[in-house]
Amino acid sequence: MKKTGWISALVLIAAATAFGQVKNPVSTALREGLTGRQKNIVAAVEAMPADKFNYKPTPDQMTYGHLVAHIIEANYTFCSKVSDVPAPKVDEAKETDAKDKLLSATKASFDFCSDALAKMDDSKLGDMTEAFGQKVTHARVALGLASSWSDHYGAQAMYLRLNGVTPPSAKK
Repeated sequence: MKKTGWISALVLIAAATAFGQVKNPVSTALREGLTGRQKNIVAAVEAMPADKFNYKPTPDQMTYGHLVAHIIEANYTFCSKVSDVPAPKVDEAKETDAKDKLLSATKASFDFCSDALAKMDDSKLGDMTEAFGQKVTHARVALGLASSWSDHYGAQAMYLRLNGVTPPSAKK
């Protein structure tokens, strides 16, 4: 009876553990992170006045328009590489493009990321791809994507604050 109790307890623990596990924890976390990052990054593009897209904090830094164009390019590159979904052929965003055009392109790049990341699977995180001028794992690209979103939004927040605009994530 004692032995049966232990076996039953072990079976219940194993079942509870298996039931509570997410099938693709890394892919799921990246997809979940996309929602918040997309919301804040797009809102930051919307919040910056159109006449400030040529603003740069110092002469050596990029303009806000350049930062937005870079975010667009990074989204297509990272999301394509991490998911093995080819990026669509789109016109290259330029820092001199109008705010409306950059905003539309930013939204389109996140739409692509959403579609591409929906096809991502943790079983391929160890697969190799060409990125950053070398062969790297999909896992490294996934980490790069998450880092890219955080870094770029942080830069956007700084540009906004330097222009008297409260970043979206700081609003109550």
